[in-house]
Amino acid sequence: MLDTRKENDLSIHIVQDVTGIDDLLTEADTVYAVINTARRGLIASNHSATHLLHSALREILGPHVAQKGSYVGPDALRFDFSHFSKVTDEQLAEVERIVNEKIREDIKLDEKRNVPIEEAKQLGATALFGEKYGDFVRVITFDPNYSVELCGGTHVPATGHIGLFKFTGEGSVSTGIRRIEAKTSAGAEALVNEQMAVVSELKDLLKAPKDIVKAVQSLLDERAALQKQVEALQNEKVQQLKNQLLDKVEMVNGHSRLVERVDVPSADALKQLAYDLKAKVDNLAVVLGADINGKPQLAVMLPDSLIQDKKLNAGQVVKELAKNIKGGGGGQPFFATAGGTDLSGLDAALAQGKELLG
Repeated sequence: MLDTRKENDLSIHIVQDVTGIDDLLTEADTVYAVINTARRGLIASNHSATHLLHSALREILGPHVAQKGSYVGPDALRFDFSHFSKVTDEQLAEVERIVNEKIREDIKLDEKRNVPIEEAKQLGATALFGEKYGDFVRVITFDPNYSVELCGGTHVPATGHIGLFKFTGEGSVSTGIRRIEAKTSAGAEALVNEQMAVVSELKDLLKAPKDIVKAVQSLLDERAALQKQVEALQNEKVQQLKNQLLDKVEMVNGHSRLVERVDVPSADALKQLAYDLKAKVDNLAVVLGADINGKPQLAVMLPDSLIQDKKLNAGQVVKELAKNIKGGGGGQPFFATAGGTDLSGLDAALAQGKELLG
């Protein structure tokens, strides 16, 4: 079926001919419409869950919550609603608990058709976003003290058929509108099974610890400690490199100049090295190049004398040098950096830098 439309109070089903013999179909022929009951059951579970979710959100977040859109399919549900801030993890957990509690209560569906609209309002029915209501409406109730809504969709005969409700996401759609995504029934079961499989795999990797959270935290702490040791060693190496580079500084046309290819672990280390060298040598112009994880990086530092007297600009200089490494960059007049993709052009960039700072 391609679509369902309502005209003159009649439901019209638009289907695609798959026989290739549509010219043989006449008005006298009988056509059978068959419902995919498994698929429809999943949709009904997700749809009824939005009713339970709506009421739970109003209970936890406040009566200002109102539906602003939704999607219900066989795979998942999406629910948009009015709210002024992010729903916290604690609030989500409480909403999920309430919805699952209502599912376990196996509340029977109370469906009333052709109810006068004013009577439905007196019952406390909540109108759903995007629905157009006539003089007579359909009222869907799961416990008159919990969920009473005007709705024309498909529903489970009792909440227990939903099986399980699990959140998969929460976020902002626009100002004042939040979106919740979730799964029910077989989808929720599959989600839980996937998560349990991940937990099982983690336990195997961690040699079956009694407390998996504690084991993971221990690994993170160990990693952080090792990272600090690595950073300390790298900093020591950079300081040694700085002392070596100081011996290579040369005087050119009234200012100091250093143009070198260096071995540093990161772009931040390259930047720090340039600043450290400037602090040690007066009136120093620097161009440093490095291979950082297979990618060329450049750093240019200029003294005030070159900026003011020769009108040089570190940002413009680094952009010109970056052409050699098929990259680009920028920065301030006194300091700029660039990255590229062609490591083979790094030496050419440094050679050009020496000329420009001459």
